[in-house]
Amino acid sequence: MENHLTERREEAGLSQGDLAEAVDVTRQTINAIERERYDPSLELAFKLAAFFECHIEELFEPNIDLDLVSNSDLKTE
Repeated sequence: MENHLTERREEAGLSQGDLAEAVDVTRQTINAIERERYDPSLELAFKLAAFFECHIEELFEPNIDLDLVSNSDLKTE
């Protein structure tokens, strides 16, 4: 999943350790998310969005191959 966590963190003048402490995870977790080696849990994604006072979609962009999604998956009622 692509993310904008590094940009947001750096704009806020925070180290990975500072952000990790603020959302109660390890620095290694923040590093793995930033390097797109780990997708955060929904709970952690919401914590990060709340910390940066933004919508979750502003931080994370799922990699969806629309060619693999069938038309029935896209129907809305």
